[in-house]
Amino acid sequence: MTKSHLALRGLLVLLAGLPLASGAGEPLIVVEDLGGTSALPYYEALNLQPRANAPARPPIPTPRVPATPADEAAMLPVRSAKLSPGAVARRVIEAPGLRPFAVIGDDEASQAWLRRHAASLRERGAVGLVVNVETAQALARLRALAPGVPLAPVAGDDLADRLGLRHYPALITATGIEQ
Repeated sequence: MTKSHLALRGLLVLLAGLPLASGAGEPLIVVEDLGGTSALPYYEALNLQPRANAPARPPIPTPRVPATPADEAAMLPVRSAKLSPGAVARRVIEAPGLRPFAVIGDDEASQAWLRRHAASLRERGAVGLVVNVETAQALARLRALAPGVPLAPVAGDDLADRLGLRHYPALITATGIEQ
């Protein structure tokens, strides 16, 4: 298309939209309704200014917090299919402000690594993400290996994708990934 064709096409699109803009205050007419759920609660949640002639609507109820919060055992077992014990090559990353964290599992290599690095993890203020653990007892055994280092069971597949990580144990800091 030439420039004049594109300009003419743009002008026609603009002119076609004028009737829509002029009728902005008129009610919307639905030509076909294929069912589904109303999107009105989502718009109400935006807390937009009400129209002058609109009737007052009751507030949207917020979900209740469970009376008894789920305990950690309810999150177990944790299995991360994309992560397994193995060698991790040292590499540089740029993640300014990232708090150091360790990625471990409940396996012999992770247990030995955690014992060797417990003091360093504590000094750095690192947290541990346990990406493969079956039971609360196994998690407690890992915690006993590194007192003072918070360890949490976490599914690690998304983390593996984002960091390009396939194996653990590993230490991730603001400047690098290492074993």
